[in-house]
Amino acid sequence: MFNPYSIIDTILITEKTMDLKDSSKYVFKVDKKATKVDIARAVENIYNVKVQDVNVLNHKGKPKRLGQRSLKMGRTAATKKAIVTLSEGEIEVL
Repeated sequence: MFNPYSIIDTILITEKTMDLKDSSKYVFKVDKKATKVDIARAVENIYNVKVQDVNVLNHKGKPKRLGQRSLKMGRTAATKKAIVTLSEGEIEVL
């Protein structure tokens, strides 16, 4: 069963992403297993827009020390971002 809310986690709002809004591009944090086709269908279903293109960025987690004097190393969480270009419509960002 296709659930668009399980694919799209959040819309990212930063200074860089707000500059992309002028060219009809929006940045979303998405599920790590989602494909470009899944992301496009999810955005179209949630926001009632027409998607032209999807670009995906995979970010690896950074190594971090666990504890103040410990030699144990951990990692921050890996994320996946999608830059979605719209051909029709607009997404309301607060």
